[in-house]
Amino acid sequence: MASQALTDRVQAAHRAARAMAQASDAQRRDALARFAQALEDRREEISQANRGDVEAAREAVETGEMSQALLDRLVFQDAKIDQAARGVRAVADQEDPVGETVRATRLDEGLKLFQVRVPLGVVACAYESRPDAGVQMAALAMRSGNALVLKGGSEARASNRLLAEIARDALGQAGLPEDAIVALEDRTELHALLELDHLVDLVIPRGSSGFVRFVQENTRIPVLGHADGVCHTYVDEGADLDQALEVCLDAKLDYPAACNATECFLIHQAEAGAFVPRLVQALGEHGVEVRADEVARKLAPQAEQATEEDWGHEWGDLVCALKVVDGLDEAISFINTHGSGHTDAILTRDPERARRFVAGLDTAGAFVNASTRFADGYRYGLGAEVGISTGKVHARGPVGLQGLTTTTWVLQGEGHLAATYQGEQARAFRHEDLEESYGG
Repeated sequence: MASQALTDRVQAAHRAARAMAQASDAQRRDALARFAQALEDRREEISQANRGDVEAAREAVETGEMSQALLDRLVFQDAKIDQAARGVRAVADQEDPVGETVRATRLDEGLKLFQVRVPLGVVACAYESRPDAGVQMAALAMRSGNALVLKGGSEARASNRLLAEIARDALGQAGLPEDAIVALEDRTELHALLELDHLVDLVIPRGSSGFVRFVQENTRIPVLGHADGVCHTYVDEGADLDQALEVCLDAKLDYPAACNATECFLIHQAEAGAFVPRLVQALGEHGVEVRADEVARKLAPQAEQATEEDWGHEWGDLVCALKVVDGLDEAISFINTHGSGHTDAILTRDPERARRFVAGLDTAGAFVNASTRFADGYRYGLGAEVGISTGKVHARGPVGLQGLTTTTWVLQGEGHLAATYQGEQARAFRHEDLEESYGG
């Protein structure tokens, strides 16, 4: 059960959300500019706090209490601070989503209907390890006019505390309520936070699949996120094999711990003899353990034997699965069966087969001749992202500013009565599209 102290803090964020929704575009941009500058100005202070977190985490890795992948994500120093500051400025440069007219309709003379974007209200983000996730969330919340409750992992306690303080200071300096960002630290507060469905409008979990599932199973608050990042790359018949090799290596090696790294490669049987040995050898030279089906192992005996559990598994490490398939239809079926709906790619020279691949998949990202590692809000031009959603309601794929808004319907009339449009003498609705914005 949520303590009164926690409830009071989230209620303060709930009140602050109303002020954020009414803040001007200039105020919110100003807060972001101050936030980015402070990240650069206080880089040594941030690095020092993060070094303490990382040192403690290294001991946890040695004792088996933490994975190496979590430790890798924990580091937030030097180039990562620079990247975070650039990301905050990129969010500030995005068009203001608040007040955007999605649709305008003339119902009748003098009666206009507008569908307008508005902030969600209070967004909670629960995340493991990565301090930069808190920076991204804070920036996106500021820009989209939302209040934010952050619950980072204990392994990044010092880093998260300082970054939240910097974000709150930026809000205050821009004349916005500091209570619009609340940072929680105690592990028990997460359980309690998930009970506050009357105060929190959306919760976004970022972390391991187990962590995301825990959040999904323990709250009535709508959850936006993905439990697994099981991405596939399919090498089609007739593909440019030199190009395919480069893309496959990038998809696995660029950042193996990321949710958009490829976990399973599917190779068309017509290309298996020429490509499987090259791919397995190249992956092995980079320290990747390949678990392959029997057909692939005959071509590359150094690969390990795959088991049924290897299909659909997310390693987040230097391990991958590999399977030879009969053709495009089997590849599509396999991905829909074993994938997680995150991001999947086809490498092909045939536009029609690429179209069939895209149309046949049930996935948030369907890529053609490109690495799955491109599945990222910053790379999509969203400035930053709150995460990647594999759900089909509200938002899907990398979620940026628009994913932190909903819409409201604004009806402008001149004393119009519903009764006028009823009965034998009913007046007809015109339902004409308007090239007009609300308030414009």
